[in-house]
Amino acid sequence: MKNNIHFANISYLSRELENKTISPVELVEHMLSRIESVDQRLNSYATVCADRAIKEARQAEREILAGNYRGRLHGVPLSVKDLCYTRGIRTMGGLKVRKNFIPTFDSTVVKKLGLAGAVLLGKSVSTEGALSGYNPEFEIPKNPWGSELWAGVSSSGSGVSVSAGLCFGSIGTDTGGSIRYPSMANGVVGLKPTYGSVSRHGVMDLARTLDHVGPLARSVEDVAILFDAIVGRDGLDPTSLSQEIAPISNSLRMNVENIALGVDSNYIESGTDRGLLSAIEEVIETFKTLGVSLVDVKMPRSDPQVLRDLWLPIVAFEAAKAHEETFPSRADDYGDYLREVLEYGLAMNERDYIEAQTRRKQYAMQFEAQLDKVDAVICPAGGFVFEVDAKAQYGDKETMASVIENFQGQFTIPSDLIGSPAIVVPCGFSDDARPYTFQLLGSKFSEGTLCALGYKYEQQYEWNLRHPDF
Repeated sequence: MKNNIHFANISYLSRELENKTISPVELVEHMLSRIESVDQRLNSYATVCADRAIKEARQAEREILAGNYRGRLHGVPLSVKDLCYTRGIRTMGGLKVRKNFIPTFDSTVVKKLGLAGAVLLGKSVSTEGALSGYNPEFEIPKNPWGSELWAGVSSSGSGVSVSAGLCFGSIGTDTGGSIRYPSMANGVVGLKPTYGSVSRHGVMDLARTLDHVGPLARSVEDVAILFDAIVGRDGLDPTSLSQEIAPISNSLRMNVENIALGVDSNYIESGTDRGLLSAIEEVIETFKTLGVSLVDVKMPRSDPQVLRDLWLPIVAFEAAKAHEETFPSRADDYGDYLREVLEYGLAMNERDYIEAQTRRKQYAMQFEAQLDKVDAVICPAGGFVFEVDAKAQYGDKETMASVIENFQGQFTIPSDLIGSPAIVVPCGFSDDARPYTFQLLGSKFSEGTLCALGYKYEQQYEWNLRHPDF
């Protein structure tokens, strides 16, 4: 572990840091050195906050040595998606129009990580405005499992930095799958929480009624630790929920016997790679041997394009409002894909938007009715890791369509429409070393149960101990 400390889990690091066997300053220096030598190939960081990281590490070391240990993130180096405001450090959101934007305050999620004693290594790359394409002004993150492989959508920098051992956890956002796709593509754990459970204050909007903030890390326990640090009511965020959420780290070792796991074979098989399907079938068998009750459910039928047509008008209308200061006045500074979506949103009126929200509610009721029958539903995390070129990811109209066809939105979009939680957990590899993952969906506030199931599965295998050799 000493030679590969950058691949350690937070749960391990926290014990070593508390016991003073690891120096926060030396740990951060190691991580900054690794980022400098490795990330020039992977492009996962938009900005590295070296000065801030060293300052925070020194403070953490002083506090820990003095016996003032704050908790399991004290002295742990993390990254956050470059949508999260950081005081005095640029926050671009993958946007050329925001290339020189420097916030005067920290987002609530960054502030909470700071209060927990975490160290901010830097800001991870996002797609343009957190949608599906990148602005040509910026580099595209490379998947550490293969440079020709897709790295996921908007939280791709977070997924790559976690998978490659360039941080110990990261904060991403999810509007249609942007925590779960990068987790799937990079073979890490990602938790999209209940809408409003984590504050969006100081996080750039894509679509305000769909945006979720959540953690990515290399183990289920680690995402639980991160979630517990950032969850909670925030008076600065009007969409923040007032309901108290108990720490989910305490739920990880709960007895999963007789927990009801919903299985819909037709839903799972929809558009799924055969190898991935076999891996998920093995996951289901593992849960069965652990005493989990398997229950047949029937998820609402909907192909990816139908769901995308349900989701996109809401995104387009709300994104156009979010960008009204710079679009269309600076339209030439936008990439092709985001520009087209914003134009779509500007062409809509309030009646169109209300109708889109009505259709959303109707679908959400159908989907949520199935979730309410069980404790969790298992399915893929959003397809299979596919090969993609830069032209397509920069939004070229002719090739972008082929990328979107690979988005298995039937597995990701529903829980964003509903605002319910989901977790992605690694479950193996293809013959050519592409990560396999599964997803657990649950009703609102079921994060603890989802993490307990994911943790129990994870303890049976060592998939999260296998790292990319790039």
